[in-house]
Amino acid sequence: MPDEPQPQIPVETRTLTRPTASTAASAPEAGSAPGSVPVSASASGDSPAPGAALRYTRLLVIGIVLAALNLRPAITSLGALLEEVRDGLHMSGSVAGVLTSVPPLCFAVFGFTAPRLARRYGAGAIVCAGMVAITAGLLIRPFAGGTPAFLAASAFALMGIAVSNVLMPVIVKRYFPDRVGTMTGLYSMALAFGTAVAAAATVPMTEALGGSWRTGLGIWAVLAAVAVLPWLGLVRDRGAAPLSDREPSGREPSGREPSGRGLSGRQLSGGAPAAHGPATGQAPGLRLGRSRTAWALACFFGLQATGAYITMGWMPQVFRDAGVPAGTAGLLLAVTMVMGVPLAFVIPGLAARMRNQGPIVVGLGVCGLTAFSGLYFAPAGGAWLWAVLLGISNCSFPLALTMIGMRSRSGAGVVRLSAFAQSTGYLISIPGPLLVGVLYQHTGGWGLPIALMAGFLVPQMVAGVIAGQDRTIEDEARMRD
Repeated sequence: MPDEPQPQIPVETRTLTRPTASTAASAPEAGSAPGSVPVSASASGDSPAPGAALRYTRLLVIGIVLAALNLRPAITSLGALLEEVRDGLHMSGSVAGVLTSVPPLCFAVFGFTAPRLARRYGAGAIVCAGMVAITAGLLIRPFAGGTPAFLAASAFALMGIAVSNVLMPVIVKRYFPDRVGTMTGLYSMALAFGTAVAAAATVPMTEALGGSWRTGLGIWAVLAAVAVLPWLGLVRDRGAAPLSDREPSGREPSGREPSGRGLSGRQLSGGAPAAHGPATGQAPGLRLGRSRTAWALACFFGLQATGAYITMGWMPQVFRDAGVPAGTAGLLLAVTMVMGVPLAFVIPGLAARMRNQGPIVVGLGVCGLTAFSGLYFAPAGGAWLWAVLLGISNCSFPLALTMIGMRSRSGAGVVRLSAFAQSTGYLISIPGPLLVGVLYQHTGGWGLPIALMAGFLVPQMVAGVIAGQDRTIEDEARMRD
């Protein structure tokens, strides 16, 4: 696809260390207009007290965790009750396949809008709006009058998930530049935990609340509503954002250019926004459509997303058709998802310490191939083992997020790479769940669908090995020039 110019978000790194008054006074404020009077950090009205900066950072971590918890229950809760939803809305297998393809479609379409919206309104404001959209969509969806309305309400919730998907790695890179692996692990672990809890608890909660699938799906709006609260605080508490840690030259560590926008999109410095010139922290000349690394990341992200959404949407049905009770099938999906909780914290840290992430990619792929082989030959006999191995294989998601953060030298580059890899990747993943539904309906069994799932893992490993090589998109741009 052609490389469309992506809007850029001014990027600043965040730490709790404040610059000294002498340093701030001796260097012009980052982003100040030419000829403007330098503004010291201590004199700026936006300078937070150390205690306020610490509180802001803690609230940011809470916000990231709560947001991550809400990025998958809309999908896995539906997977656990898919048979009941199909019966209640009179869906065919093909229509159910369309339903399981809606998440990657929404992530692709709305993910492309995230950088532009974040540049205009601030990343935190967009994530906050995303949590509101998830709440509203989950609340409306179960009580929709038919399949079209159900799909529309699902798409509204998934719109909020899509923009948050793209902006979470950006927020981590911006505010925790020296802890990308740790914070990505925390975020991924919370995401996996939310996914697992929704898969395990949806059926029991539905039974406890009267047995209606509508109530069982709608209850997850409560968790989303809770996640809105810290982001409202972060957007309103603009002045408490910690100042950038600048070197005496006025530049940020690692040669990044400071900028003036925080989570709310408001100026944090005393001057105007930094000009979009050829600064190290900006990425105006990057053409991601010509980047081998960007395309490898997009393919790897898309293929792992294909496997993940097939798993979340169809795995309980695979087990139920093999004679496993509905409650146990939901628990098996929960086991698959919960494997991501510890591994989502371990894998990003391990990947960040490695120059080449290819061996991790291959190891995860082999686990997936083993699991699908087991599902083909003995789906019920080794169900718990296959669920565990599938869970390990699905940890390609936090690995992909970590590699996105490592394949660019600047925060601005990460913004564009995250939007490109995730949106293009989700476009790639759209046909997979749909094909599984069509094959399931027309063959009446799971032999061909499972073979297709296993087949997706081979190109996934190839793309992941290429994406895991030790280079950045900026390095590739310089080599082309």
